[in-house]
Amino acid sequence: MVKSVVSMICVFFILLFFGIYENLFITKNFSELNDVFTALYEKIEDKSANKEDVISTQKNWLNKKKYLHAFIPHTEIKEIDLWLSEAVTFVDEKDYKEALSKLEVLIELTEQIPKTFAISFENIL
Repeated sequence: MVKSVVSMICVFFILLFFGIYENLFITKNFSELNDVFTALYEKIEDKSANKEDVISTQKNWLNKKKYLHAFIPHTEIKEIDLWLSEAVTFVDEKDYKEALSKLEVLIELTEQIPKTFAISFENIL
Protein backbone atom coordinates (compact mmCIF):
# COMPACT_ATOMS: atom_id res chain seq x y z
CA MET A 1 0.00 0.00 0.00
CA VAL A 2 2.77 2.43 0.91
CA LYS A 3 4.61 1.64 -2.33
CA SER A 4 1.48 2.49 -4.34
CA VAL A 5 1.06 5.84 -2.64
CA VAL A 6 4.74 6.72 -3.02
CA SER A 7 4.62 5.66 -6.69
CA MET A 8 1.57 7.82 -7.36
CA ILE A 9 3.17 10.81 -5.65
CA CYS A 10 6.35 10.33 -7.72
CA VAL A 11 4.35 10.09 -10.95
CA PHE A 12 2.40 13.21 -9.99
CA PHE A 13 5.59 15.22 -9.47
CA ILE A 14 7.14 13.91 -12.68
CA LEU A 15 4.05 14.92 -14.65
CA LEU A 16 3.96 18.29 -12.91
CA PHE A 17 7.63 18.90 -13.70
CA PHE A 18 7.23 18.04 -17.38
CA GLY A 19 4.03 20.07 -17.62
CA ILE A 20 5.80 23.13 -16.27
CA TYR A 21 8.80 22.51 -18.53
CA GLU A 22 6.54 22.22 -21.59
CA ASN A 23 4.78 25.45 -20.68
CA LEU A 24 8.04 27.35 -20.19
CA PHE A 25 9.58 25.92 -23.38
CA ILE A 26 6.60 26.84 -25.54
CA THR A 27 6.25 30.29 -23.99
CA LYS A 28 9.95 31.07 -24.43
CA ASN A 29 10.09 29.93 -28.07
CA PHE A 30 6.93 31.75 -29.09
CA SER A 31 8.06 34.89 -27.28
CA GLU A 32 11.29 34.82 -29.32
CA LEU A 33 9.30 34.24 -32.51
CA ASN A 34 7.02 37.12 -31.64
CA ASP A 35 10.04 39.41 -31.33
CA VAL A 36 11.39 38.23 -34.70
CA PHE A 37 8.02 38.63 -36.43
CA THR A 38 7.53 42.08 -34.87
CA ALA A 39 10.96 43.22 -36.08
CA LEU A 40 10.14 41.96 -39.57
CA TYR A 41 6.75 43.68 -39.42
CA GLU A 42 8.47 46.99 -38.68
CA LYS A 43 10.89 46.51 -41.57
CA ILE A 44 8.03 45.75 -43.94
CA GLU A 45 6.12 48.75 -42.62
CA ASP A 46 9.13 50.92 -43.48
CA LYS A 47 9.27 49.21 -46.88
CA SER A 48 12.90 48.38 -46.25
CA ALA A 49 12.39 44.61 -46.05
CA ASN A 50 13.57 42.35 -48.82
CA LYS A 51 13.12 38.68 -49.58
CA GLU A 52 16.30 37.74 -47.70
CA ASP A 53 14.92 39.29 -44.49
CA VAL A 54 11.80 37.18 -44.69
CA ILE A 55 13.75 34.05 -45.63
CA SER A 56 16.01 34.65 -42.64
CA THR A 57 12.92 34.84 -40.44
CA GLN A 58 11.61 31.69 -42.08
CA LYS A 59 14.87 29.87 -41.31
CA ASN A 60 14.59 30.97 -37.70
CA TRP A 61 11.08 29.50 -37.62
CA LEU A 62 12.25 26.25 -39.23
CA ASN A 63 14.94 25.82 -36.56
CA LYS A 64 12.38 26.27 -33.79
CA LYS A 65 9.83 24.11 -35.57
CA LYS A 66 12.08 21.04 -35.26
CA TYR A 67 11.62 21.08 -31.50
CA LEU A 68 8.10 22.47 -31.33
CA HIS A 69 6.78 19.48 -33.30
CA ALA A 70 7.08 17.46 -30.09
CA PHE A 71 4.85 19.84 -28.16
CA ILE A 72 2.25 21.47 -30.39
CA PRO A 73 -0.18 20.04 -32.97
CA HIS A 74 0.97 19.86 -36.55
CA THR A 75 -2.01 21.91 -37.71
CA GLU A 76 -0.76 24.95 -35.80
CA ILE A 77 2.73 24.46 -37.19
CA LYS A 78 1.35 24.17 -40.70
CA GLU A 79 -0.63 27.37 -40.19
CA ILE A 80 2.52 29.32 -39.32
CA ASP A 81 4.32 27.71 -42.28
CA LEU A 82 1.62 28.87 -44.68
CA TRP A 83 1.35 32.44 -43.41
CA LEU A 84 5.12 32.86 -43.43
CA SER A 85 5.44 31.42 -46.94
CA GLU A 86 2.84 33.87 -48.17
CA ALA A 87 4.73 36.72 -46.51
CA VAL A 88 7.89 35.68 -48.39
CA THR A 89 6.03 35.85 -51.69
CA PHE A 90 4.37 39.19 -50.97
CA VAL A 91 7.62 40.85 -49.89
CA ASP A 92 9.32 39.49 -52.99
CA GLU A 93 6.55 41.02 -55.11
CA LYS A 94 6.80 44.26 -53.08
CA ASP A 95 3.16 43.94 -52.03
CA TYR A 96 3.84 45.30 -48.56
CA LYS A 97 0.19 45.75 -47.61
CA GLU A 98 -0.51 42.03 -48.01
CA ALA A 99 2.80 41.10 -46.35
CA LEU A 100 1.87 43.22 -43.34
CA SER A 101 -1.48 41.45 -43.02
CA LYS A 102 0.33 38.08 -43.03
CA LEU A 103 2.73 39.28 -40.35
CA GLU A 104 -0.15 40.57 -38.23
CA VAL A 105 -1.62 37.08 -38.24
CA LEU A 106 1.75 35.53 -37.40
CA ILE A 107 2.22 37.89 -34.48
CA GLU A 108 -1.25 37.05 -33.21
CA LEU A 109 -0.54 33.32 -33.56
CA THR A 110 2.65 33.65 -31.51
CA GLU A 111 0.59 35.28 -28.78
CA GLN A 112 -2.37 32.87 -28.85
CA ILE A 113 -0.76 29.44 -29.34
CA PRO A 114 1.12 29.46 -26.00
CA LYS A 115 -2.13 30.33 -24.20
CA THR A 116 -3.64 27.02 -25.34
CA PHE A 117 -0.85 25.17 -23.50
CA ALA A 118 -0.79 27.30 -20.37
CA ILE A 119 -1.51 25.63 -17.06
CA SER A 120 -4.81 27.30 -16.37
CA PHE A 121 -8.31 26.45 -15.25
CA GLU A 122 -9.81 27.00 -18.70
CA ASN A 123 -7.40 24.53 -20.29
CA ILE A 124 -8.10 21.84 -17.73
CA LEU A 125 -11.84 21.73 -18.45
